[in-house]
Amino acid sequence: MEKPPRVLVVEDNREIRELVTRYLNEHGVHALGVGDGRAMRAALEREAVDLVVLDVMLPGEDGLTLCRQLREHSRLPIIMLTALAEHSDRVVGLEMGADDYVTKPFDPRELLARIKAVLRRCEGRGETAPFATEARIRFAGWTLHPARRELVDAEGMVEPLSSGEFDLLLAFVHHPRQVLSRERLLDLARGKGAELYDRSIDTQVMRLRRKIEADPKDPQWIKTVWGGGYMFTPEVEVL
Repeated sequence: MEKPPRVLVVEDNREIRELVTRYLNEHGVHALGVGDGRAMRAALEREAVDLVVLDVMLPGEDGLTLCRQLREHSRLPIIMLTALAEHSDRVVGLEMGADDYVTKPFDPRELLARIKAVLRRCEGRGETAPFATEARIRFAGWTLHPARRELVDAEGMVEPLSSGEFDLLLAFVHHPRQVLSRERLLDLARGKGAELYDRSIDTQVMRLRRKIEADPKDPQWIKTVWGGGYMFTPEVEVL
């Protein structure tokens, strides 16, 4: 029998934390709840966790700081909880490497659906490419390691990518010099069952450009095709 995914909920509001963890535990997810960053780190040292649900407004270290720290050392999927009015928090969270966000107040059913969607993407259940997973893929001075889910620059340094960014880049390198619509990219990166309320492909393209382009404001590798979508322009070499 397949083990349920393990999710750590970091939320300082006890009522919300208990409601969310109870709902998740009743619907096939093993959920743990903690109230701040210190407790989060202690839980991650004790437990094998598949995903973190991280509130932005926390006592002491806020959720954005914790998100950045997690992403510096881990590719663990992160879903941010943000206040409805704080659009800037959502944008900053995505830029720091969060994989998705849910705005408060929220329906626990939506959070569960988001968790399942992010975990599917991390398992690579989208429309995968013809390259062997152990292959290395080189383009424009970068080397992509699908098996390790790592992107390495010309000096051998790993460039941290969220799971969503990695899956989007993998979709691009598998279809170089092809015009890919937003809907096509959604299918390739997230699977044909991806929820339509996932954040936009445009946001992830913007974030990916910041990682791989010399000048993200004048992108050379991920070109916008007006009315068509995007095209990945570099030559791709499989090693």
